Order: sequence, then structure tokens, then C-alpha cells
Amino acid sequence: MAKILIVEDDSKIARFVELELKHEGYETETAADGRTGLSKALMPDTDLVLLDIMLPELSGMEVCRRIRQESQVPVIMLTAKGDVTDKVAGLDLGADDYMTKPFAIEELLARIRVALKPRTGAAGKTEEKLVHGKLTLDLAARQVSFGKEPLVLTKKEFDLLAFLLKNKNRAVPREELLSAVWDYDYAGDTNVVDVYIRYLRQKVEEPLKLRLIETVRGVGYMIRDEK
Repeated sequence: MAKILIVEDDSKIARFVELELKHEGYETETAADGRTGLSKALMPDTDLVLLDIMLPELSGMEVCRRIRQESQVPVIMLTAKGDVTDKVAGLDLGADDYMTKPFAIEELLARIRVALKPRTGAAGKTEEKLVHGKLTLDLAARQVSFGKEPLVLTKKEFDLLAFLLKNKNRAVPREELLSAVWDYDYAGDTNVVDVYIRYLRQKVEEPLKLRLIETVRGVGYMIRDEK
């Protein structure tokens, strides 16, 4: 079973989450400050990080930023702040998901399952590639390249780009992207799609001078075949 790191300075919350995760069969580890959390998050046996924002020594935002410099381990941010600015900042730094306290443990467990799902694959799965001009997505290896140049994307960025490429020439609604990429209903909170589209544009379109993802006003997004 996956090993989940809980980085939380509130000992009662950390203990509650730890007991619930152990009850579900997960292996757990805890850290009460940002520096310790960062060190444990970068250990090779850590499969997912539950990361509070308000932490001593290093903030959760800074921990997330440093994790993304070295690892693609899934990160779910937990915070008492409900401000959209905090949510967008966390997602921009590479967090896979975001939950505001207080939260229902059932929803947290569902989000954990979703975040871990891309890490598991069927043995012997046939390699499949998506190609768009010089852009290539290797679905089996989960690698992206432009010509011979590798591109670094988070798991959600990869999944979002892959879904758009699989549905080329079709305007894909935000709600469908939420269901396909995040695998559950965000209860109308669709700005996460727009945040990740912006992130893809910053990482793929802008540095490579590509016009890739088209915004379809009032609907969602689309990638067209190259003419």
C-alpha cells in the first residue's frame, strides 16, 4: 500500500488523519515543520504528501516549490485558508490538489485515491504515443518531448494535455476535463482547469512559441490538427 506523508503542525489534526489513513491500509509518516517535511517528502519511498500551508520554519508553499524542483510526488495542500489566491498559488507551484479545512475525511480519501491512480499502471501495457507536430507524449513512460527536447510536466498537466490531444478538433467542456483528469466533481469550482491550462501555456506554448491550446469561449478548450 502507498506511503503517505502528513506535514501538519497541528498535532490533533495530524493524528486524526494518520489514524484514518492507517485504517484504510495506508502506511503513514508525519512531520510537524516545513524543513522536516521537505526532507521526508523527497525520500524515494514517499508516494503522496498531504501538505499544510501554515508551517513553522518553511511555509507549505515553499515546501511545495522545492519538492517540485526535484520530485513529481503527488501533493495535496491542506489549509484553513479558503482564499482563491492561495488555491491558485498552490496549484501554480505544482500541487496536484487543494483542500480547505475543515474537510470531510471521506472526500480527502477520495482525492488521495485519485492522486495516486496515475502512479499505478497495468503491467505489460502496450506503449502508446500521442503526436502533434514536433510534440510527442509517451503515455507508457509518461514523458513529453518537443523534437529531441524533453519537457517537464506534473502528473495533472500531463493528463490534461493528453486528454486534449486524444480529443483533437473537439471543444472539450471544462466539466468533462474535470471528470476525466481529476476523476471527480469539483462541485462547480472549475477554475482549477483554467489554472492548469495557464500552466501548460507557460511551460509548453510560451517557451516553444507554439499556438497549441485554443480557448472556446463559454465551453472549454480545444487542440486543433495542424494545417
